[in-house]
Amino acid sequence: MTDELSETFDEKQASVLIGTAEKMIEIWNRLSPEKQAALLARFGTQENALAALVTTQLVAPVKPE
Repeated sequence: MTDELSETFDEKQASVLIGTAEKMIEIWNRLSPEKQAALLARFGTQENALAALVTTQLVAPVKPE
């Protein structure tokens, strides 16, 4: 079994990863300071808070437009 963390990303994978990170930063920056503080208090780190937000969006039912 290979250690997946030691494998390299190809250019497309790296681009997707960078794009995802940029979107997560944009989401964080759009939150009010109060919401950021609440998320940090609950999840401990910005990374954990953003992971929780992303997960919530992934499992949320689709809202009709």
